Amino acid sequence: QICNQHNAEGPNLEQAFHRMAQTEPNLDHDVSWFLLPSYWSKMVVAFISFLCFANSYDGDFVFDDSEAIINNKDLRAETPLGDLWHHDFWGSKLSSNTSHKSYRPLTVLTFRINYLFAGGFYPVGFHVINIILHCTISVLMVDVFSILLGGLQFSNKGRRLNLAPKTSLLAALLFAVHPVHTECVAGIVGRADLLCALFFLLSFLGYCKAFRESKEGHNFSIFWVLVSVTLGAVAMLCKEQGITILGLNAVFDALVINKLNVLELIQKLLHKDKSLENVGLLRKGLLFRITLLMSGGASILYIRWRIMGTGPPAFTEVDNPASFADSLFVRAINYNYYYSLNAWLLLCPWWLCFDWSMGCIPLIKSVSDWRIIALAALWFCLIGLICQALCSEDSHKRRILTLGLGFLIIPFLPASNLFFRVGFVVAERVIYLPSIGYCILFTYGFSLLCKQAKKKKILAVAVLGILLINVMRCALRSSQWRSEEQLFRSALSVCPLNAKVHYNVGKNLADKGNQSAAIKYYREAVRLNPKYVHAMNNLGNILKERNELQEAEELLSLAVQIQPDFAAAWMNLGIVQNSLRRFEEAEQSYWTAIKHRKKYPDCYYNLGRLYADLNRHIDALNAWRNATVLKPEHSLAWNNMIILLDNTGNLAQAEAVGREALELIPNDHSLMFSLANVLGKSQKYKESEALFLKAIKANPNAASYHGNLAVLYHRWGNLDLAKKHYEVSLKLDPMAPGTKENYNLLRRKLEQLQKKGG
Repeated sequence: QICNQHNAEGPNLEQAFHRMAQTEPNLDHDVSWFLLPSYWSKMVVAFISFLCFANSYDGDFVFDDSEAIINNKDLRAETPLGDLWHHDFWGSKLSSNTSHKSYRPLTVLTFRINYLFAGGFYPVGFHVINIILHCTISVLMVDVFSILLGGLQFSNKGRRLNLAPKTSLLAALLFAVHPVHTECVAGIVGRADLLCALFFLLSFLGYCKAFRESKEGHNFSIFWVLVSVTLGAVAMLCKEQGITILGLNAVFDALVINKLNVLELIQKLLHKDKSLENVGLLRKGLLFRITLLMSGGASILYIRWRIMGTGPPAFTEVDNPASFADSLFVRAINYNYYYSLNAWLLLCPWWLCFDWSMGCIPLIKSVSDWRIIALAALWFCLIGLICQALCSEDSHKRRILTLGLGFLIIPFLPASNLFFRVGFVVAERVIYLPSIGYCILFTYGFSLLCKQAKKKKILAVAVLGILLINVMRCALRSSQWRSEEQLFRSALSVCPLNAKVHYNVGKNLADKGNQSAAIKYYREAVRLNPKYVHAMNNLGNILKERNELQEAEELLSLAVQIQPDFAAAWMNLGIVQNSLRRFEEAEQSYWTAIKHRKKYPDCYYNLGRLYADLNRHIDALNAWRNATVLKPEHSLAWNNMIILLDNTGNLAQAEAVGREALELIPNDHSLMFSLANVLGKSQKYKESEALFLKAIKANPNAASYHGNLAVLYHRWGNLDLAKKHYEVSLKLDPMAPGTKENYNLLRRKLEQLQKKGG
């Protein structure tokens, strides 16, 4: 049997793995919970985790999905697969100074496979994969928690024993139904966290396999240690947090495999005791295994650093205001406050928000701020748990508390601002992995309560109630993630001071054509954050469309003053100045936009319109040609070239440009219409007629299409057909310019012909 003394070693470490622990306290003994066979436990966990998030399967692409998926060229078949290894998560080159530096090529690869199998951007397939991944992870948690809570023990046949079937089931259920996971599951971009977690757990389980008895009789298998390191590298290629599993494997090895007493080790080191082997540090293989883990981790981080190329990403103050504070005290206080908020989200995941930046959490600037209480509460709990984990005489308690704290804290370290600045204040997605530690601590606390309580069934009912509430909260939160409108509006009550929330609500309303309501939210976003240039730009755009040009110019001028390289704002400012007939200023604004964004087809298009207004026809044609070179499907630029050449009598050139445009955009009915007009003037009636009819088939309710076809028939001498299409045109638009006059001319001509015939 395995002895429970702190420093005792069995005669053979290998034999200890293959015997049931008789004197080890069993966590399940006093717990009033369901006892199910392993297979049924996993089925229950899978079903309940599916139930929580099933209603997100037919949701839209929301929030960051647009940039990471819809606008990400790395998903398209024409992009070489090799580019995925040189681009960041958003499709930008890692070498670029503007890159986010989030290197997750395997996650992007799964998006690409989704896109190819679906034949386009259909969100259902993306959502289904996310739900399946979370269910798979939750099922794996049953095995992971059985090891973390019950210990790693094997039968004589090398089969791992589950010594905590009830508590491992409870912990897995707590993980499966935690509402804070909704962002990772219902938001498609959360795929990075899910894939990272999957390989994170596989790495841990692989490391555990290293201690199953091999045929050669060795205490551990180097092969499985290397497999674990490899899986850790794969986890990091899905998301950066994955690398932390190597540290957790080392902690697990020391505490569970070698039963290391950390406090005793520290005491011996302080007293320079030479009997360190008695505390297990030099037991066979431990240092070698930790060396393998550290070497693997260092190699992975070095390769990652080399790939990243140019230093850390550049974030702005609105992304993470505490990290820009001048005072070290203010930074430290606020970082710790952020930690307490993350802990609160694990304990009480009721107030959830898609974005916690831009004033959602005001900075703590003095010790008189009442929120300091949250920091004190956090560290009071942490210090208490750490003291118990180090000083308890119960080795079982020490092991579980240390593992719980390890899984809670270590995966969170990359998001802690301790090693580098991160681009967020609080992000629910980053506590997907740390929630493992929370579930361990919660389950252990429940087992201690059951041990002391006389009415254990009441406790079990209470925990069932918590699980049921969490299931309902997951379902509600998943439904909010189904569309941007619901997602953004749900954040208004949680973060009313968040300018980005108001901005996103406004943008969603503007996209749906509700400009009046959008203006209200954009104004609030600017009020909350007077330097919010994107809100100023969008508000200026709407005001420009409503012909409120003076205020639009003021907003756009302020935006480019705050952010001089904001190309879109410079272009929009140029459009407003053009409308105000300040042509020189407009031209200067357009060229400034192009200076800051070299490949800017829309700006070249607007510049061409300015030159056309100034009768600088050659400059206009050159600008529009630049737009079509940068964006061959730029229909408006092609159309304007055809119309300008047509109006200036260059029919042959207009025809050539029209044919070139239709080769690139064969189904564009506006191009068909413009070319048909040119061909009609060139007396190529048959070809012109064919294009008019094709354009009308594509857009049958365009009055101008019918009107111009009527003119063609009028010229051609097909008067009955001309009459028919004039009438259709006038029916669609009774005020169509010129159509009524032409129709009256035709009627008089038909009456004259009838009189002659009579």
